Amino acid sequence: MIRDTSAQDAAIDPAPAQRRRRRLILGGVAAAALGIAAVSPALTRWSAADLSVDGSQLRYATVTRSRFVSDVAVQGQVVAAVSPTLYAATAGTVSTSVNAGDKVSKGQPLATIDSPELLSEFERERSTLLSLQAAYERQRIQTRAENAGNQQTVDLALVTLKAAERELERYRNAFQQGLVSRQEHDRREDQLAEAQVRYGHALQNAKMQAEKLSFELRTSELDVERQRGVVANFQRRVDELTVRSPVDGMVGSIAVQQRAAVMPNQPLLTVVDLSVFEIELAVPESYADDLALNMPAEITYGSSEYEGRLTSISPEVRNSQVVGRVRFAGEAPADLRQNQRVSVRIVLEEKADALVVDRGAFFESGGGRVAYKVDGGVARRTLIATGASSIAKVEIAQGLAEGDQIVISSLEPFGRAETVLIRN
Repeated sequence: MIRDTSAQDAAIDPAPAQRRRRRLILGGVAAAALGIAAVSPALTRWSAADLSVDGSQLRYATVTRSRFVSDVAVQGQVVAAVSPTLYAATAGTVSTSVNAGDKVSKGQPLATIDSPELLSEFERERSTLLSLQAAYERQRIQTRAENAGNQQTVDLALVTLKAAERELERYRNAFQQGLVSRQEHDRREDQLAEAQVRYGHALQNAKMQAEKLSFELRTSELDVERQRGVVANFQRRVDELTVRSPVDGMVGSIAVQQRAAVMPNQPLLTVVDLSVFEIELAVPESYADDLALNMPAEITYGSSEYEGRLTSISPEVRNSQVVGRVRFAGEAPADLRQNQRVSVRIVLEEKADALVVDRGAFFESGGGRVAYKVDGGVARRTLIATGASSIAKVEIAQGLAEGDQIVISSLEPFGRAETVLIRN
């Protein structure tokens, strides 16, 4: 009889193996649940996002409250504050005595204009003045002579009147004594009345003649004054034939050739005053409404900064820019030269407590009306309103709160998506 192996077998309890299998199954289920829980937010964000972008290409900034200074920074060019252009006062032939770049002093002759017609008119008017002056002197002498003659007539009439009064007095006494007749007495009274009339007429005539002669003399004097003004005007025009430098400086440019014929008001040359400089700058049109005269400015020249003031603003826009000028508030650099390039920062506005964020390409690409607020790896499109802006900061007027984080790099990768997933 063949024996089996039943005597060698040992019974095994199946309960521990079943418990291990249950533990393995439960562990796997738990691990799967944890994995699903870990990736579910990402899956939720992924499913909710309209677009996905690489986060390494983005820049972020947090909205904060701080002191805000609105300014604009531009490049300016050093120009002379005073650079007058000299013009021809009359037609003629010009001769220059300087060259471009020559240093000149105030009052120095720079050019002369030969104008025979003007000189001829000047001599003619001056001769007319001399003639009128001679006529005035003759009128004055004649007035004195006629006034003296009229006064003599008055004096003689007065003498005759006094004599008639004395004569009548004598005849009145003689008539009272019966020495003369009434006829003689009355004749003397008539002579006195005639002398009184003659004296009164002589006095009145002398007064009227004096007024007439004074008027004629005054008319002659006014003719002389008028002609003297004409001669003075011609003298001024003749003096302007010599073109002189109005300031100490340098000849900038010469607009005419030597011995060229010029017309009235034709530009001849320019003189640059090198003692006073200004900064000419072009400000973008978007800042034009914010600019105002006497605004503070900061001029950077080399490694130094200088205070300045905005002194002029052009009323017109050219090439989307507005031209203005800034003058140094104090002493200008000693080595400053015309046409040098410098940096200028104009302070437009200053606020002690404002909601601001770092300036970035989002401001231009979004037009200052759109920002993407970042929350948990998702950027959501948010409508905002911006206020003033500076070189480094942008004021937030509406749409964001302090502590919000936004994307400040260009918004072009976002398109117009409402929600964007940011990949790490």
